[in-house]
Amino acid sequence: MKIGIVMDPIDSINFKKDSSLSILLEAQSRGHELFYMEPTSLLIQDTGVYGLTQIMEVKDNPDDWFETSHSTKTDLSSLDLIFMRQDPPFNSNYIYNTYVLEQAEEKGVKIINKPSSLRDCNEKIFATLFTECCTPFLVASDKSSLREFIEEHKDTVVKPLDGMGGNSIFRVRNKDPNISVILENITLNFQTKIMMQRYIPEIKEGDKRIIMINGEPMQAAIARIPAMGELRGNLAAGATARSTTLTLRDKWICDKVGPKLKELGLVIVGLDIIGDYLTEINVTSPTCFKEYNNLCNIDVASFLFNYIEESLD
Repeated sequence: MKIGIVMDPIDSINFKKDSSLSILLEAQSRGHELFYMEPTSLLIQDTGVYGLTQIMEVKDNPDDWFETSHSTKTDLSSLDLIFMRQDPPFNSNYIYNTYVLEQAEEKGVKIINKPSSLRDCNEKIFATLFTECCTPFLVASDKSSLREFIEEHKDTVVKPLDGMGGNSIFRVRNKDPNISVILENITLNFQTKIMMQRYIPEIKEGDKRIIMINGEPMQAAIARIPAMGELRGNLAAGATARSTTLTLRDKWICDKVGPKLKELGLVIVGLDIIGDYLTEINVTSPTCFKEYNNLCNIDVASFLFNYIEESLD
């Protein structure tokens, strides 16, 4: 197949952790041709939908992991499959790229993940569809509503709706003298909605990442243990990864969420679970492929391409 990938500059990735590189290495090992595109390279003209692509070769070498050709304007309809792996922030430019990819999809190109679902499924708000899986939460910008939630639950976590990697996540207790300044800043003076959740003490045992491929979970999880003195179970924020088994509650959550992921064309998804609660559903560029391989001996990219090759056969 001719496989395109939209991703942030490959020369700046973290070789040890990057899941998009795992996807590319697996695709190449199966004989597929790779077409690399940065987010700024997608365009629509009256004659069609295009990308400024570079033919790519990838290598499993921490000192030299890719080679690319010169850039060529390519009709996206000539590709069989495109991975959308652009990292958040989920801003206007991200949304515009989903419009471009949606037009390619209408011409018969399979897009992973489905562009309209990337637009519709905010990674924080999407989880709120599964209320029975979640700790108490609030999505709001109104000052009084936010303060009331903190007073009711005493110990909370607040986070922006469009961030990644643990950026701008705060733990806020009802007696915290900094409540007002935290809320003012994260809501841009109460104009921008945020996510607020009751604090889950089991974060000390790790924020579990469960990769789902076409609605089916890998049979293990990656627990990301916060660094000493840290709240955030994000590898980008210094957390330590270890393997862990799926609990009965984990499997129940996966069973609740999986059918909706299939329905929406969300092929690669990362569930985040703390203790007994679903906290986020990551759909843009879920990570931890390499951690699954190294810690659980599970090759997520292989599972992914088994599904792709069967579905496009």
